[in-house]
Amino acid sequence: MEGWESWQRHTRDGAIEAEQRVALGGPVVDFSTAGAERLGRAYWREVCRVTGSLVGVRERDATLELRLLRRGPVLLRFGRPTLEADSTRAACSYPISGGLLTRRAGGQIAFEQTPAALRSTIHGFFPRFAFYDRLQGRAHVAVSRRYFRRLIAEADA
Repeated sequence: MEGWESWQRHTRDGAIEAEQRVALGGPVVDFSTAGAERLGRAYWREVCRVTGSLVGVRERDATLELRLLRRGPVLLRFGRPTLEADSTRAACSYPISGGLLTRRAGGQIAFEQTPAALRSTIHGFFPRFAFYDRLQGRAHVAVSRRYFRRLIAEADA
């Protein structure tokens, strides 16, 4: 994928910061709140595709949950998304509010489109397990790559 970049780091307090980015030749969604919402929904659909539905997405009471086998334990819980849009940006962010894979609530996962790039970022996430880099981090990168490819392909169709 052209223009692909990815980085990840641990902050002093143990939080994860990560970003995946791909250069765009043109927008993949509208610069609107509907486009921003589409960025978020497309990511969660890709989580299900990549995991073969081992991880399911469940929305309830304005929260979004990633659950093992859709009805199993909550792996990650997210609060209501914040949607932002103007003529040069569409963004959707979800606050991380809990789940088995978190040490404590905090941080967010966000998806953003600008005229030049598409981004998937994690800020201030506190993983429960020390092996985040080997499992969750790699999974997020894999989902992000497929998410970007799918959004770009759908926009080109």
